Amino acid sequence: SKDHQTGTDRVYEVFNNNLKNEPNIIINLQGDMPNIDPKSISDLASYMIKNRCDIGTLASNLKDNSELNDKNIVKVAVKEKFSQNIFLKALDFFRKDIDNAYHLYHHIGIYAFTSDALSKYVNLKRSKLELDRKLEQLRALENNMSIHVGYVKTSPLSVDTEEDLIEVKKIMEKQ
Repeated sequence: SKDHQTGTDRVYEVFNNNLKNEPNIIINLQGDMPNIDPKSISDLASYMIKNRCDIGTLASNLKDNSELNDKNIVKVAVKEKFSQNIFLKALDFFRKDIDNAYHLYHHIGIYAFTSDALSKYVNLKRSKLELDRKLEQLRALENNMSIHVGYVKTSPLSVDTEEDLIEVKKIMEKQ
């Protein structure tokens, strides 16, 4: 539908109309990350099958301090330092550096929902924080839905600018 306000609304339409609400796990992989490691996707799906949270996502290390203030890079805050194959509870998401005492990581644009969580999420009203920061995952946090974040070693290039598009084309030509 042209009336959807978020990508998750579009995913829900496919889940509801085309998939007849059947899969237990639904993964929303944003199209601006064409070089995400397929193993990262399968690791996220494997974690979600354990049914420990409503929504799962991924994060990697920030490359340098310049990424903290880059509004095109979404940051996720967690309480503990990450290690490989560990999922932690997400505490906050933001686009620019916020003074906080938590560990900050580069959020990767992939979301895995349980079928119940996806249905619940799309029926929640868009939240003030979601609209202010332009990050739809904040609606889930503000409505006490649990989001767990898994750590991956590499961050796929997100195509947010013309320079990013040129860079991802170079990467894909080498593969």
